[in-house]
Amino acid sequence: MIAPPKSRRPQEWVAPLASRGRRGASAALQDLEDRILAGERVTQEEALFLHEEADLLTLGRMADAVKRRLHPEGRITYIVDRNLNPTNVCITDCGFCAFYRSPGHREAYVLSRDEIYRKVEETVRLGGQQLLMQGGHHPHLLSDWWCELIADIRARFDINCHALSAPELDHFSHMEKRPVQEVLADLVEAGLGSVPGAGAEMLVERVRKIIAPKKTTTDRWLEVHRRVHEAGLRTSGTMMFGNVETAAERVEHLIRLRDLQDETGGFTAFASWNTQPDGVPEEHLYPEKTTPAVYLRVQALSRIVLDNFENIQTSYVTQGTKLAQVSLHYGANDFGGTMLEENVVSAAGCFNLESVQRLEHQIRTAGFEPVQRNSWYGLVDERYQGPRGPLTREDAATHAAAPQAWRERALAAKEASAQ
Repeated sequence: MIAPPKSRRPQEWVAPLASRGRRGASAALQDLEDRILAGERVTQEEALFLHEEADLLTLGRMADAVKRRLHPEGRITYIVDRNLNPTNVCITDCGFCAFYRSPGHREAYVLSRDEIYRKVEETVRLGGQQLLMQGGHHPHLLSDWWCELIADIRARFDINCHALSAPELDHFSHMEKRPVQEVLADLVEAGLGSVPGAGAEMLVERVRKIIAPKKTTTDRWLEVHRRVHEAGLRTSGTMMFGNVETAAERVEHLIRLRDLQDETGGFTAFASWNTQPDGVPEEHLYPEKTTPAVYLRVQALSRIVLDNFENIQTSYVTQGTKLAQVSLHYGANDFGGTMLEENVVSAAGCFNLESVQRLEHQIRTAGFEPVQRNSWYGLVDERYQGPRGPLTREDAATHAAAPQAWRERALAAKEASAQ
């Protein structure tokens, strides 16, 4: 039985050295490594022990072994996509977000449909597979506006709408005074293909009350993803770390995701990134930006803990391509998206976008084969010869809920509640 170490806040944390591991925790680390390599699951206490006691090279070796067991073929996937934010208006006032503007602010915007269509057309012309669309918590642009937009895009273009987030869906539910299942039914019928994992931040209430007190709670974020999975859509899991959380809270976040994945199987991938504190509204609350070594530590730990997640995505947009290359040996098997456009983290001064050619070069020089994928991690690369995996949202669904059947159940539930 491993006794969990004392968990410290990020600004108090000092990375364990290899020499310390040899002197004090080597036997326990070796036992854990043997079990991890054998495919056994680590407990929450063991995960915290790894975070606090394993030196970076040891942790990376464990994560790389897990990745190679799950992905022995030596491929690294990526997607050609665009981050499109139809609006920057939001009423949650998150102190870590430099992108949003309050209603009525002189820099607030809502893109015209013509501007949106121009951006989508450009993305499709460049081979885009995915349109990542989020718009904050706008007080007036609710689910009907999004349904119309998604339906129009699907009618005009062959691209997946990977759109909205759990907090946005919950916002619609509250503003429209109807269950999130009904909101989802309308969006699925309109053509929504998958849902990103944004808004998770840290799935611990102590942290959320400090950095995002107006945003959806931990339990509600998880519940909305549960409902999305039940509706036949896949989602991703995320974590933003390096703000006011402790190491134990990072681990708690990962365990909450793992538990839901055990239940639904609806997550396609997990991605993490560190808080970008420069120029955000409440910059004074946050410690200095975490180091590359901490990023590698958290990503490696996520690969070890999330044994039921098939894919771990690196974040080259926040870390840069050089560190992203290194992270491919620390558990990541996916390079994320080309992001022909990105507005959120770049608003905090973090801007690392790359062309397909440059991205593929980075993957190859790290020792892997680049392969293009879709939103559901099906392989769409014309150069690839072999099983391609899911090519549609229906192929990828872990719950066999057809959109029309789901809509009928949601409407039946609404009628029953009204009686």
